[in-house]
Amino acid sequence: TNHVQQSFGDMVSGKSSGDPIVFLSPIDGDMLNEYDGKIAEGTLVTKVKIAASPDRNIRINGVVAKVKDGICQADIALNNYKNEIEAVDSASGEKQTITVFWLKNYINKFRLSIDDNIWFLKDLHVNSGKYKSIFKNSYLHFLRQVHETYGTKIHLNIFYQTDGFNLSQMTDKYKSEWKDNADWLRLSFHALGEFPDRPYLYSGHDEVKKDCEMVKEQIRRFAGEELMGHVTTLHWGTATVEGCRALKEEGYNVLAGYFSKEGPDTVSYYVNDEKRLHVNNRFIWRDNAEGLIFDRIALVLNTVKLEQIKPYLEGLRSDSHKPPYIDLMIHEQYFYDYYKNYQPDFKDKVLTGVKWAVDNGYKPAFLGDCVFG
Repeated sequence: TNHVQQSFGDMVSGKSSGDPIVFLSPIDGDMLNEYDGKIAEGTLVTKVKIAASPDRNIRINGVVAKVKDGICQADIALNNYKNEIEAVDSASGEKQTITVFWLKNYINKFRLSIDDNIWFLKDLHVNSGKYKSIFKNSYLHFLRQVHETYGTKIHLNIFYQTDGFNLSQMTDKYKSEWKDNADWLRLSFHALGEFPDRPYLYSGHDEVKKDCEMVKEQIRRFAGEELMGHVTTLHWGTATVEGCRALKEEGYNVLAGYFSKEGPDTVSYYVNDEKRLHVNNRFIWRDNAEGLIFDRIALVLNTVKLEQIKPYLEGLRSDSHKPPYIDLMIHEQYFYDYYKNYQPDFKDKVLTGVKWAVDNGYKPAFLGDCVFG
């Protein structure tokens, strides 16, 4: 797809019939849902908007576009998971094409994702002679309670190592139990360890691939393939394009992050400012050039006070609608009273966020089950 970088003012000013055709909405890689249009006879009918000189005769997927407020627009029916939208200038023959996706199982879903996991695995290792179940560990015991109460799907992004322990030491005696709970538990690669900060900021393909393979190998060994999927959150959410390509090669083609509007750490991988703000608004976008889907985490629970969780979630909007998918996140360390930044209301924060999602009509679902056709 040929992207033309041009200011909005120039795009809609109609300076000449030679102005390029530029898609305003949707854009290439957008992943649409029923909030983006209407469902009619098994299709999603969505409005396509294009910046082009108003004197041009534009057809979008064969439909004549009407000019309104200097923008060409037409209602287009999408039938498939993957859809091409083609805009053609009937006079000059100029064409522009974008690829968008229709997510039929995406809206009103949620999950709980937890980063920086390793200490609970160390505890299982240390107590493997005593614990008869992984749920003798207090952290996993709590997470199972969350699942049993609300049906929550829980995704744990894990390190390879911490002080005095690495995943190669983790017992496989609980493997059948891990598999028995694979309907609501996921394990995925996060980083080699907690430190240094931003470990993959400048890393090339090989370093990311090596660390990822180490973690995945051990997850398969002690828990099983059933616990793995296509989604992860990289530690600090910073990476090069090459690093992200390595993640994709390892099966992680959905990457979650913050995609913050501003700040020193936007947690947005290699995504440029324009697309980062687009993900922030849309909550999801696919880089078609790289085949990677980027997901915005709705709220990091440990970054706000307990009483702020509900108001924050109630104020979230994607375009003019509520977010189609609520991705809640927290970090493992804050669960433990021996951690220097222990949050005694860790459990309350998790339960408050999850309960809000359920009370507002969101159903439990792994992200990976919602973003593929």
